[in-house]
Amino acid sequence: MSSNTPGPEQGPYDPQANPYAAPPPPAQPPAQPPQYPGADYPAAPPVYPGVAGMPMQLSNGMGTAALVCGIVGLVCGITYFLWVFAVILGILAIIFGAIGKGKVSRGEANNGGSATAGLVCGIIGMVLPAIYLAALDAAVDSVF
Repeated sequence: MSSNTPGPEQGPYDPQANPYAAPPPPAQPPAQPPQYPGADYPAAPPVYPGVAGMPMQLSNGMGTAALVCGIVGLVCGITYFLWVFAVILGILAIIFGAIGKGKVSRGEANNGGSATAGLVCGIIGMVLPAIYLAALDAAVDSVF
């Protein structure tokens, strides 16, 4: 056999290939005319606010404020000497609860239970001092 006989081609991982030889140049892509970026894609549809994209953020602050004011007003209403704070916090709880319930009905919030609980606690917190004052008035009238 002579050495000039064509044999199998040597691949890049052939152990008998020259490890120090320069690698073959990469294949060049065919030349194309310059295009605008994204010229192959159709135009995107217009985006309208609130319709698509990010969902609207819920605002649960009024319902939470109604619940906090209602609970604190109820505790102040139970303790007789803090009746002034109970009335003030009860009024705030009723206002915040009504606003919170309105937001829930419009879909702007999702804590309708907190708003309702704050509304109820605010009403009870305002009624308790009225009952205490009526009982105190009746007790004073019966003594004198």
